[in-house]
Amino acid sequence: MAISPTSGKRLAFLDWTRGFAACIMLQGHVFQSFAHKDLRSDSPYVLSQFFGGLTPAVFLFVTGVTLAFLMDSQSRKQPSAWRRVVAAIYRARYLLLIGLAFRLQLWMTAFGQSAWQNVFKVDMLNCMAATMLVLAPLALLDTRERLRFGALAGLFIALASPFISQIGFTWIHPFLRDYFVPNANCFPIFPWGAFLAFGISCGSGLRLIKEEDTSRAMQWAALGGIVLIIAARFATDLPFSLYPQSDYWLNGPALIFIKTGVILLIACWAFLLNNYINPNGWSFVRQLGITSLLVY
Repeated sequence: MAISPTSGKRLAFLDWTRGFAACIMLQGHVFQSFAHKDLRSDSPYVLSQFFGGLTPAVFLFVTGVTLAFLMDSQSRKQPSAWRRVVAAIYRARYLLLIGLAFRLQLWMTAFGQSAWQNVFKVDMLNCMAATMLVLAPLALLDTRERLRFGALAGLFIALASPFISQIGFTWIHPFLRDYFVPNANCFPIFPWGAFLAFGISCGSGLRLIKEEDTSRAMQWAALGGIVLIIAARFATDLPFSLYPQSDYWLNGPALIFIKTGVILLIACWAFLLNNYINPNGWSFVRQLGITSLLVY
């Protein structure tokens, strides 16, 4: 499929989406730093931290979108299937090195107050790299197939997370185990990698639609986000569960689907701002998103 020369401008709403994620992250840290302990069980604080927890999900999702763009571009320019997979692996390697460098910098600036093991903590960048590495074979597919299999990969990661927690894999070294076993102190592939997989699916979809159909597609995405939130919330209230043991906030699939629905709504709102409300003006929100491109 030929990409329109205006595609860059058309997809600039992704900068707004990143910018909103950065603002959400800042408010979450501010609430966490200054809210008194007695207020941390109240609804405003809980809501603040829920939205604050969306930030890693948004960045993972948008990174998946940009990875889908890379795979689509490679599929049109690079006839060698192996080289397309290698290009995705190189992107994963870059993010892994950046993540390790970031952790090393934090450890060095702690001046001996941080354990050396913290250098190998699985942070969001490590999760991005590891998930990209696992999903690199999607580069073998065409864009239409990648849309479908990206969504299936996200579903598998989300639905399998409680089982991965239950198995535990305690015989594996913690440095490796933290990359895929749900952990409240890390960003393992299960369940966080689901957002990147869903991003690959949505990014592939953006490459398939025509420019004049983008607005309608975003309307359907907003509707899909609302349905996803309502359906996941309904499933949470059911008196039975498919899992013998599950932690809603740690590995619950419903929370993953709710966050994905919210991400779709944020992206649609960003599209509305970028294309209709403020199509040519400067915005500090979008600037935050543009600046984050250095890494994401």
